[in-house]
Amino acid sequence: MHIPDDLVYTEEHEWLRQGADGAYRLGITDYAQDQLGDIVYVDLPEVGAALEQGAIIAEVESTKSVGEVYAPVSGTVTAVNGALDDAPEAVNTDPYGEGWLIELRPAEELPGFLDANSYRTLTE
Repeated sequence: MHIPDDLVYTEEHEWLRQGADGAYRLGITDYAQDQLGDIVYVDLPEVGAALEQGAIIAEVESTKSVGEVYAPVSGTVTAVNGALDDAPEAVNTDPYGEGWLIELRPAEELPGFLDANSYRTLTE
């Protein structure tokens, strides 16, 4: 299982990467995509949507089940990965790259997230 050291993680198996503009790119981890199985559909919010911490931001449908992705912090959606409409399997093949879900501009200071070592411990 791949866990990049340059990201932060939630206990709900999401990853975040801060961009130069202060927004965070968010996706599900390699562990999460593996648990879901072959992903066949991803439902994402609209750009500009205001999200509350803990709200559902995406549904990821696989051949096994449907998983929900939750907002790790309140904020505004600044971008969505529209390429997943035609290629949802990118979440399986490249969860930290082409399989990202949304970009979010936080409305508040980020809570403490897990670093890569802490996330490794969580998933062992």
